Amino acid sequence: MRSGGKIAADIRGVFAARSGGNIAVIGGVFAAMVAAAGFGAYSLLSSDDSGDPLSAAADAKPSPIKTGPPSATEVQTTARKFLAAWAKGDAARAAAFTDSREDAAAALTGYRKEARISGVSLKPGQRTGQTVPFDVSAVISYGGKKATWTYDSELTVTRGQLGQALVDWKPSVVHPGLRRGDTLKTGEAEAPPIKAMDRNGKELTEKEHPTLHGVLAGLRERYGDKSGGVAGVELWIARAKANAAGAGDAKERPNETLKVLSKGRPGTLRTTLDAGLQSATERAVSKHGKASAVALKPSTGEILAVANSPADGFNTAFQGSYAPGSTMKVITSSLLLEKGLASYDRRHPCPKYATYGGWKFQNDDKFEIKNGTFAQAFARSCNTAFITQAEKLDDSSLSQQARDVFGIGLNWQTGVPTFDGSVPVQSNAQMAASLIGQGAVRMNPLNMASVAATVRTGTFKQPYVVAPSVDNRQLAKASRSLPPDVLKQLQSLMRLTASAGTAAEAMAGLGGDVGAKTGSAEVDGQKKPNGWFTAYRGDLAAAAVVPEGGHGGDSAGPVVAQVLRAGG
Repeated sequence: MRSGGKIAADIRGVFAARSGGNIAVIGGVFAAMVAAAGFGAYSLLSSDDSGDPLSAAADAKPSPIKTGPPSATEVQTTARKFLAAWAKGDAARAAAFTDSREDAAAALTGYRKEARISGVSLKPGQRTGQTVPFDVSAVISYGGKKATWTYDSELTVTRGQLGQALVDWKPSVVHPGLRRGDTLKTGEAEAPPIKAMDRNGKELTEKEHPTLHGVLAGLRERYGDKSGGVAGVELWIARAKANAAGAGDAKERPNETLKVLSKGRPGTLRTTLDAGLQSATERAVSKHGKASAVALKPSTGEILAVANSPADGFNTAFQGSYAPGSTMKVITSSLLLEKGLASYDRRHPCPKYATYGGWKFQNDDKFEIKNGTFAQAFARSCNTAFITQAEKLDDSSLSQQARDVFGIGLNWQTGVPTFDGSVPVQSNAQMAASLIGQGAVRMNPLNMASVAATVRTGTFKQPYVVAPSVDNRQLAKASRSLPPDVLKQLQSLMRLTASAGTAAEAMAGLGGDVGAKTGSAEVDGQKKPNGWFTAYRGDLAAAAVVPEGGHGGDSAGPVVAQVLRAGG
């Protein structure tokens, strides 16, 4: 039998070989310290604590590996020791209390060196389960300038592979705005500040339009050095590039200023946004806990408004990536009409069920339309009317139609980061699902507002928020427009849906040249589908998504209708 000292020595050897891995806490001495530690007495953490997880005696008898969630005492003690080491500036020691030593050490070292932060005080709050919130107060110093920076964050304690209690390391522990690959930096700002103006010369401020936070940051990053301003000294989040691990599949997010040490002089930048319609769109989405909407001008592609709820959340309106549900049937219908597989007033099948590629598809509430026309099927949003045509289409047909006619996925140059939609080539059941906006198809309100705008004018006009003449960039162009007879039928389909179909209730009272399409996209794990709605009225197109909103006509429909009314 191997002695306890030999086993402990072997375990220490494992520790030495595992750089950046989970570190075990063993030994009776440290266990006694944990039991005796009091958490509530530490209101402000300093640097006089001890107890590195590596300090256990080599000849101590090993304790059994613990399993299950950490106890309250373990959570409190681990959090206290981690925060104390961080406050002292000992990045290596603080990282030893995490489940990712290498990443944590790099982030905490950068916190001091790259972000120029010192004098850190950390005040833990009341534990909730395995999570401990804490307040941060720090001093930023750069070039003789100093500023106090305060914010809130939190950490969660988890069970390590060898049974020890460790901080579950995430970049958001350092600051809630950080994601994987992001860093904090202090210095002369990479771009001067800007004064963004709307299309009528009114300044657009984040205070008045908080939902423009991400858009204004993106405009500054791209146009700050082209607008005649002078950079100041700031602390900011330097975002990871879009192709970096964990950065997501949308274009890169703009850097974010967290603290200004000295103000620069802003330059002026004219945008296509309309302050009045922007306010109306913000009010419309604010009626939902989560919602996003975009409005644009079909004749030019100019973006007039963009809003998200919550206002300080992710810019889903421009960068979201959701299955668009039945709003995708606008693109699919254009394909069927062009190929002669459907016609506005021709009889078209709409059975309760349709099978393709081994999947059985059905309509909402399993309805059917007997001896109905394609127009009736579109207005009622019949899924099987599209699935029955899948066998007559090539796998790449829908992808080509979306790209060549509607400009989806053509690398739009809007002036700020955007996700420009994706309709990948699919086969079998996945191809059929794509026809009704499920499967791997991905869109956001910007994309779907553009789809409605393309139907309104017949030609894709790439959306943009800054005129291309400002920086001589080339806008994306679709390779062709819809044939006149197909366009006329598609407009009639959307007009019927707005007046007597699934969009009629939301569009009630909106006169003039109107068209609309509803959508509901099923998502695994959600009790209710995401609600979608896209529509146009005259020279104004808009689209909205309400995650977990249910039927698009009931959730996203009123949002879009309110925007269209506000636009006159």
